[in-house]
Amino acid sequence: MRGFLFLHYPKTGDDVVEEKYMKRAIELALKGEGYVNPNPMVGAVIVKNNKIIGEGWHKKYGELHAERDAFKNLTESAEGADMYVTLEPCCHHGKQPPCTEAVAQHKIKRVFVGSFDPNPLVAGKGIEYLRNHGVEVIENCMREECDSINKIFFHYITTKTPYVIMKYAMTMDGKIACITGKSKWITGEEARNDVQKSRKKLMGIMAGIGTVLADNPMLTCRIEEGATPIRIICDSSLKIPPESNIVQTAKDIKTIIAFCNENPEKEKQLSLMGCQMLKVNSLEGKTDLKDLMKKLGEMKIDSILLEGGGELNYSALKSGIVNMVQVYIAPKIFGGNAKTPVGGRGVDTPDEAYMFGEPTIKRIGNDILLEYEKR
Repeated sequence: MRGFLFLHYPKTGDDVVEEKYMKRAIELALKGEGYVNPNPMVGAVIVKNNKIIGEGWHKKYGELHAERDAFKNLTESAEGADMYVTLEPCCHHGKQPPCTEAVAQHKIKRVFVGSFDPNPLVAGKGIEYLRNHGVEVIENCMREECDSINKIFFHYITTKTPYVIMKYAMTMDGKIACITGKSKWITGEEARNDVQKSRKKLMGIMAGIGTVLADNPMLTCRIEEGATPIRIICDSSLKIPPESNIVQTAKDIKTIIAFCNENPEKEKQLSLMGCQMLKVNSLEGKTDLKDLMKKLGEMKIDSILLEGGGELNYSALKSGIVNMVQVYIAPKIFGGNAKTPVGGRGVDTPDEAYMFGEPTIKRIGNDILLEYEKR
């Protein structure tokens, strides 16, 4: 990503007004959550004479960008108006024409920009275009808040690999199941419903063959009007049963089976049942997760919710693909030698631990959600 000279807009008595309109733009942007991937969430507000005369957001991948959606909703001419947009306007032709052209054509006077777009096709060129066409650009307007809503996009567009969130629920003593293997349910209904929000937000959901064999899950989004994520099953030797819920619904829900040990007969059977077979490199006899992320990125999958068992979680941490960890903690204690969230060999010394930053803490019913971002 190219460097920028960050010119913060001057603090004036108008700051509160400017923040008011940018906050509205952020609210609008978030309406696209789960529908615009792998594009960013963007909101735009057009203001004239201290009144909103048009607003819009990027509603769905391939549809109008936020700026053009706002122009579509104008109640009067935008000439001489201000525009507040959460992300630098695009200046290239993709599925939609450049938003910078629309801004200039509508004779917008000033554009307040929240985030810079690290996409090499934009990366400062959008701001440059506007200034070259007589539009005043005020940069870094609520930059931190605007950046926070597009962490997935920024990661994907700069690395070409998915942003991976590792999620698990555990008891106070760190167990994900009883000694018998039973795990339904560790957390309460409110916390389980909260997980569905992540399934709606992220493009893919990934589990290991161990989880499929033990729980026979569906891995779908149960939120009304929520988009069911693409299911990705790590199954090195193609042990997945044809009668499993995953395979039985593969013709209706996009399902990718990632494997490294060939089995032509099983591959053909799964393909005929609707599964998309994805051969990846082998690492110590198992699926190479780094190679898998590269291939999924090439398929324009920008984000993954990892709902694996202890072995897959350990492999994911060891391979370095995890960007965030979500930990749901229930007010329960199982005790004994039951399963823990991360298996594998583990590290030898505390200095070798997989490190994450400060957590954000949220109470959900009687449970607690901790979110840690990778340092």
